[in-house]
This record gives sequence, C-alpha cells and structure tokens, in this order.
Amino acid sequence: MARLASEPASQQEDITDMTFTRQSIVSAFVISTLLGTTAGFAMAQTTPPNIEVKAPAGIYKLDLTHAVLLWSVKHNGISNYTARFNDIEAALKLDPAKIEDSSIEVTIDPKSVETGYRGNYKATHADSGFETWDEEVARSPKFLNGDTYPTIAFKSTKVMPTGPTTADVTGDLSFLGVTKSVTLKATFNGEIEKHPFRDVPTVAFAAEGVFDRTEFGQPKGSVGPEITIRFDGEFIQDTVAK
Repeated sequence: MARLASEPASQQEDITDMTFTRQSIVSAFVISTLLGTTAGFAMAQTTPPNIEVKAPAGIYKLDLTHAVLLWSVKHNGISNYTARFNDIEAALKLDPAKIEDSSIEVTIDPKSVETGYRGNYKATHADSGFETWDEEVARSPKFLNGDTYPTIAFKSTKVMPTGPTTADVTGDLSFLGVTKSVTLKATFNGEIEKHPFRDVPTVAFAAEGVFDRTEFGQPKGSVGPEITIRFDGEFIQDTVAK
C-alpha cells in the first residue's frame, strides 16, 4: 500500500494492518458461509426422503396367493433362463415411523422350484436318475441340492431408505450351507387400509438383487455365475403375532 506523504510511517503501518485485518475477517466470513452452504447442500443431497407408510406397525405375513419369486441365470451366454419358487414364507416387521428399523425374514423350499420345462425329460435324459427337469434342478447336487439343504433363507440386517419409495435391504442369505451378505433393491408399491377378505391392513413390496451363485459352491456349468432374483408380493397384517 502506498504511503501518504502527510502520514507518519507508523500510522500508515497501522492503517495497513487494519486493512489486512478487515480483509481477513471478510474472507473468513465468505469462506465459512460458502462451506456452510456447501455442507448443507451435501446433507440435503445425501439425506433421502422418508418412505411414507400409513399402515400400523406390526408383523405382516406374506400372502402367497399374491406373490411371486423368480430367479434367472444367463444360459449359454445368450438368454436369461428363468424359473420360480412356489413355496415361500416371509414375515415383515414393519415400523412405519422409522423404516430403517423394519426387518424381514424369508424361507424358501428349494424343492418347490418350477421351471416350466415342456419337453419329454425322461426320453431325452434317461441317465439323469430324475423323473422331471424340475426334480433334477431341485434335488441334484449340481443345482439346488434340496435333499441336503431343504431351506434357502434370507434375514435382513440393515434397511437403508434411498428415496420416497425405495430402500436398500441388506441381509444374510443362507444357500447350500453357505451364508453371505447380499443387498436387495426394494420398492414400496402401496397399501390398503383393509384387505378385501381379511379386513386388516395390507402392504406391497417388490425387490430385486444379483449375487454370484458360485460363491455358494455351485459349479459354473453352462450358465453364468450371476443369478438375479426378483420378488413382488403383498403382506397382510398378522393380528396375532407380536
């Protein structure tokens, strides 16, 4: 800063110091304001909207007549071979006030698999030892090995809302004697105050996830290592369970 001829050197230095001090204060204020705004923006971006569910808290059981669980694997690298499980049990512990405190447990009977195979399996696979393709998929050690492992189970360990109707549901999947953590993308599809036949609240969810089946001990074979599962179903409030 240039000195004024009429000002003593000490006074000019005091003015200079005051000027830098004011600039420092203004700069600090601007920086802190920007940082505060940025932090607030980041929090707004990372905090997902709450999933609004009006149904009361409690245990909800899967309505198997209005549910489907599909699985698919890449076959020969050119198509998605898809089948379903018919025997499923699921209990949803719903906390509408705090969705992240909700949980779900699912058990599946692997012998209930249905592939929709239309060929004459006995005629084309006489040496397989099984009557049908469904039976081989259900019982063969190469596939679901249902005689040795009669249950496939999923138990959630964490629910993290990701949007107004979506959440990541992480849990332990027990399959073929191996338990590993997998994450499903869940969607809240809606609710009704009273089930038309049960007269109790009903909620509906869908979920989808992908995991590596070879990590559970299945051989690679002619299908890809990744298996995709898709679920869609309704849950009816259990007025007896607590």
